[in-house]
Amino acid sequence: MSAAMLCEIEQLHVAFPGPDRQWAPAVCGVSLTLAPGERLGLVGESGSGKSLTGRALLGQLPPTARVSAQALRYAGRDLLAMPAAERRRLCGQEMGMILQDPKYSLNPVMTVGRQMREAWALRNPGMKRRDMDERVLASLDAVHIRDARRVAASYPHELSGGMGQRVMIAMMAANGPRLLVADEPTSALDVLVAMQVLDVLDDMIARHGTGLIFISHDLPLVGAFCDRVAVMYAGRVVETCAARELHRARHPYTRALLAASPALADPPDRLPVIERDPAWRGTAGQQAAEGDAP
Repeated sequence: MSAAMLCEIEQLHVAFPGPDRQWAPAVCGVSLTLAPGERLGLVGESGSGKSLTGRALLGQLPPTARVSAQALRYAGRDLLAMPAAERRRLCGQEMGMILQDPKYSLNPVMTVGRQMREAWALRNPGMKRRDMDERVLASLDAVHIRDARRVAASYPHELSGGMGQRVMIAMMAANGPRLLVADEPTSALDVLVAMQVLDVLDDMIARHGTGLIFISHDLPLVGAFCDRVAVMYAGRVVETCAARELHRARHPYTRALLAASPALADPPDRLPVIERDPAWRGTAGQQAAEGDAP
């Protein structure tokens, strides 16, 4: 493994207790690397293991999950051998995650401003309240929220889905994390606002050298925004390529995903159906499935 890599994942397996006290594999032998300042897109159908891979990296899986890997490193540090308290501090200070649905990710009984101040206090315990309030407003302005003071005083249920998503992005981006996992960060936004949010992420990467794992179903967006793309199917990475070469991908699953998003200028009469091959699953899940679940 290269010392220059920000993140290194080798043979990651994640499994959950299934029926008959057997482990059900969900991520099966995923290997990925991420360099500082690089944008890595993770694409695939729902349930392919994209979000679980990101959560496993940050240590955000439930206690029922069984996680194993030959290597899981951040900036050369072994995350699997790291004490839980140290890993939590690392996630609050240097690693972050933008979750997909703000309705379930923001605390419903705390105002937006209070939640943002709480997140920053982990990294800057000595920051004064006035300075944090100014930073809250500046961060909300950066994601094109017009009335930042009103939003900061609002509760999550008082915001639209798109505004809640921008609040989450502002909360994570303002810290300037070295590693950011963005799980469908633009899914609740219209096209114009989504482009503005991508500009915010782009600026953060340029200023802080942040490594970004960008999880999405939008292949054209990933192809335009990311540097590399990893395609996941049934818990495995079946293909990786440069984002600019995504339209030339060779794996039949990737080709099928691309065909499911035809050009509007020349639409087909019928959308193609994915012809799945059992060989795509391989045998990588066997390790995660071995043994009895508790």
